[in-house]
This record gives sequence, C-alpha cells and structure tokens, in this order.
Amino acid sequence: MKKETLKKRTKIANNIMYYIYTHIDTDIDIEELSIDLNVSKFHMHRIFKEAFGRNIYESIKSIRLQKASNLLLTNKLSTISNIANICGYSSQSSFIKIFKERFNQTPKQWRTGGYKEYSQEILKQSLIARNSTADFSNLRPTIVKMSSLKSFYIRNKGYNVNITNTWQKLYTWVLSNDIKSYKQIALFHDNPTITPLSECQYIACIVPDEDEDIKSDRLPDFYIAKGVYARFDLKGKKGDVLKFIHWVYHEWLPNSEYETTTKPSYTEYKKNNYLSEDDEFDISFYVSISF
Repeated sequence: MKKETLKKRTKIANNIMYYIYTHIDTDIDIEELSIDLNVSKFHMHRIFKEAFGRNIYESIKSIRLQKASNLLLTNKLSTISNIANICGYSSQSSFIKIFKERFNQTPKQWRTGGYKEYSQEILKQSLIARNSTADFSNLRPTIVKMSSLKSFYIRNKGYNVNITNTWQKLYTWVLSNDIKSYKQIALFHDNPTITPLSECQYIACIVPDEDEDIKSDRLPDFYIAKGVYARFDLKGKKGDVLKFIHWVYHEWLPNSEYETTTKPSYTEYKKNNYLSEDDEFDISFYVSISF
C-alpha cells in the first residue's frame, strides 16, 4: 500500500474514532458520517476495522459501556434510566440487557459493589500488577486544563510485553529524525480496569515541542484531546501502573464527586519504564473529568 493511501486511511479511521467519542451520547448515524468523510459505508467499516481490530458498531458499544460503568459509580444521584439515556441507549431495558451481557451482572449489582470484583479479575491478568504492593491512598491530583497535543504514534493491540518493542520503534524514529525536544505519552483508548488486557488499545505517542517542525511519512499523527483533567504525579515500578489506574477509576473517582468523560486517559512519561533498564517510571497520569 502506498504511503499516501495509508496516511489517508489512517486519518479516516482516526476521524471516525474521534466522532464516536464526541457523539457517544447521541444516536450515531453511520450514513451521515460516511457522507461527511466522503467515503462509502463499506470502505469506512473496512478502514476502521483494519486500524482498530474491531468494527465501528463494536467500538460504539464498548465506549458506551465504558462510560456507563463509570457513571454508575460517580453519578450517585442519577437513576439507571438517566444513565442509559446519557450514554445513548433508547431504553433502560435494552441498556440492562447489553450491560449484563458485557459484565455478567446488572447495572444495579455493578453499582453496589460488583465493579470491585470485576476489576480485580482484570487485574489478575497481569502477574506484575498482581504482585504490586504500591499504596496510592495518600495521592492527591492537581486539576489542570490541557491544550490539545499533536502526536505521532504507533498503536499497540493489548496491554502486554509488545509495548516495549513499540516504544523502541518510536525512539528509533525520534533519533532518525533528530528530534531534540518532545514528550512521551501513552494514550488509553480502552479503560484497562474493565477491558480484558489483551483487547486494550494502547497508543504510544511522541509529542514534539512546538519549535520542532516534523513532517512524517512513516508515522500517522492525531491530536490528543484538550480539556480539564485530574493529573496524578507518581513514581514506581512497571507493575504499579495498572494497579494505580484501577485505584483511580474504582477508588478515587467514585469518592471524588467528579465525573469522568469519554475522552481517553493518558500518561506522560518523564521516565519511561519500557525504555529504562531498571523498569522504573516517573509519570503524570491524566484522567478527563467534569463537575
């Protein structure tokens, strides 16, 4: 496939994903989207699946359920019917059925503690996370307003050992292009507290500073969303990160009175455990919030 064609197809796939995130509370019209992007529905579905490994409808369903699973914990005064409407479901009964198929429990059971057991089963999929003894109970975030960030990226399917290879490729690209000043960021398109780790979309990104003029035929680019975020600064060992993310979503967030949005969370590495010999990290973790 020619580079120009690949770049165009990647841009279409990213535009579709961005549209889904920003219209997740509506009845998403695929026909209208295909017209806006000037591409047939058939090609739109094929391009998206090649990029993300699942079709558009599966992604819509996954993102809606991720949002619903969070809102059930943070919107304590909202009824299940209200949350179903917020997440784009036409009826409470259809929402309950789909939720139960995904999480093996009803929204009510999830809300009254079932989420903890489900989250622990996900955590068990990572041996190093399971063995982490890190304690985050005294950690407090800083609330910040972030600008959008232009990033060049490689997508990694799964929260797994392949992430190291992905970061090594990105670092090779940085050196090859003589990029002096940049940020290393990991974007989580899927919430690893409720998504099987083998299915998580982990996006390794290089964000060059503004004075770097980068044009890449090798890597696609996209913008990390601007907005209001809770920023957590922490240091630790590789296995602590996943345990920390679980703490953010299922301990801190439900008790914070904030809501999270559908914007993906992301990590900025000051020290990247995937590129360091001692497996240690120094990061800022950003989770999108509203009040």
